[in-house]
Amino acid sequence: MRKTAADAVVSETRPGIEETLELILSRLEDMKAEDTVTIDLRGKSAFSDYMVVTTGRSNRHVGAVAENVAKSLKETGIRKIHIEGLPNCDWVLIDSGDVIVHVFRPEVREFYNLERLWMQNTATAKTV
Repeated sequence: MRKTAADAVVSETRPGIEETLELILSRLEDMKAEDTVTIDLRGKSAFSDYMVVTTGRSNRHVGAVAENVAKSLKETGIRKIHIEGLPNCDWVLIDSGDVIVHVFRPEVREFYNLERLWMQNTATAKTV
């Protein structure tokens, strides 16, 4: 596949993986998301390098957090963002490619317990 000049501009303006992760964590902190955990998936998953799991206090808060993160990602040049769950805001998934973000209501997060699934027998997560 041949690269065009437009492809080169997009790749130059798109942030790196670590910058994307820092942007996301910064937005989650700004929006007062709670109990944020970052799970390092490098070498363990083919679909993403990091997974971030966090909690919003209510449906409205979950939606606001997710929309703020997605808006910030788009503003920094990440265009291919996939979002699921915004209509209900119990659990919103934001897939930026390199980093996947799960924003839960507290009881939904407790029920699914994604951290346990990904952290079994590894020391790959850190709480922010």
